[in-house]
Amino acid sequence: MSGRIRIGLIAPPWVPVPPPSYGGTETMLDSLARALVRAGHEVVLFTTGDSTCPVERRFELPEAETHRMGVAVPELRHVMAAYEALRDVDIIHDHTIIGPVYSQLVDSPPVVTTNHGPFNDELRAVYRRVAEKVPLIAISRHQASTAGDVPVAAVIHHGVDPESFEVGDGSGDDQGEYFLFLGRMAEEKGAARAAEIARRAGVRLIIAAKMREPWEVAYFNEKVAPLLDDRIVFVGEVGFEEKVRLLGGARALLNPIRWPEPFGMVMVEAMACGTPVLAFPEGAASEIVEDRVTGFLCRDEDEMARRLSDVPEIDRQLCRSRVEKHFSSDRMAEDHLRLYRRVLEERVRLA
Repeated sequence: MSGRIRIGLIAPPWVPVPPPSYGGTETMLDSLARALVRAGHEVVLFTTGDSTCPVERRFELPEAETHRMGVAVPELRHVMAAYEALRDVDIIHDHTIIGPVYSQLVDSPPVVTTNHGPFNDELRAVYRRVAEKVPLIAISRHQASTAGDVPVAAVIHHGVDPESFEVGDGSGDDQGEYFLFLGRMAEEKGAARAAEIARRAGVRLIIAAKMREPWEVAYFNEKVAPLLDDRIVFVGEVGFEEKVRLLGGARALLNPIRWPEPFGMVMVEAMACGTPVLAFPEGAASEIVEDRVTGFLCRDEDEMARRLSDVPEIDRQLCRSRVEKHFSSDRMAEDHLRLYRRVLEERVRLA
């Protein structure tokens, strides 16, 4: 199928698109919507009323349900309204959990969905029941390898618009050079590990992290706060402009995750700013970071601490070039369009 496609994107109801601060799925959706429009297609984004993504938007909930994240009733209300509102599109790309299941109960355009989380037992049980009728997108090869008997229609890496990220020189701020941890205040994300690595190497570290949930606060108080001093500082959650400024000024991003993260958008955002990434080879990290070219994939905390002194060997322009070549939103959009066309052609063939 060639020509213009009218695409309905359904965002989760938990965070506006784009997010005011933390929100990987919503950041990806904003980038995808804009890139699909640049590619000459029509996009209708079903989201919440406080979203500002510059495409046609429809909504049922006036504000994101940030404080009821994961609650079934607001998600079901959002999803039911979405399928009513998107009857006029050619294809729906649903990013909710309930939506692909609900789509089996109503007459709708063809639907595809993306799993943004790990393929744990719960999600496998859900997707196993819908993936034959709703093609399923994985966001990394590693994530797809954990799908078990759930069929995966395509593996499509996330992407960013490189033009939104200014390349920095890693020269630091008015207090000197620093390394950066950017993410969520959670054990698996590794803010405390980053602080311990920075202490061991004797370098300055800025920690910028989302900390809203009770368990995030508890982790911070127990594991991170005792490590803070005048060289290891916590600046809280930051918005997009401040994130880009911090990434561009950092010598490198410390991303010591210890879980099979399905993707890891922060690593792409860092490289878009020319900033090398140090990570462990878990989850999708090895698909994003090219060892010794755009950063270092380290065996453990000791190696990561030693590698901090090797960061000047990394060419910051190569980091940026890798994003432009492999992780741009335009590439992401084209990969999705390839799947959309395949699904639409199959619908015509079976009609």
